[in-house]
Amino acid sequence: MNLIVEQNAARWYKEQMDLSEGDSLRIFVRLGGCGSVHPGLSLGITKDEPRNAGLSQQVEGIFFYMEEDNVWYVENKELRISFDEKYEEVKMVVA
Repeated sequence: MNLIVEQNAARWYKEQMDLSEGDSLRIFVRLGGCGSVHPGLSLGITKDEPRNAGLSQQVEGIFFYMEEDNVWYVENKELRISFDEKYEEVKMVVA
């Protein structure tokens, strides 16, 4: 399992969520949405402090993480968070 947050995506989150260096963003499994890995589930993101981070990466001074009890969603896969310049939106791809 691997978490990769591209720099341009981290910058977008910093700007859109008014984040400061040292802030943390939790990636979590949520009911609904259009996730491609597990039908009926998708990923969300919120500002929060880690309790038991299972996957993490620090980019642009922001700590991106997924709690240990949610890593089953990306088991044996890679979660890549990128920014699509054309559509000006963040993409979360599990492959």
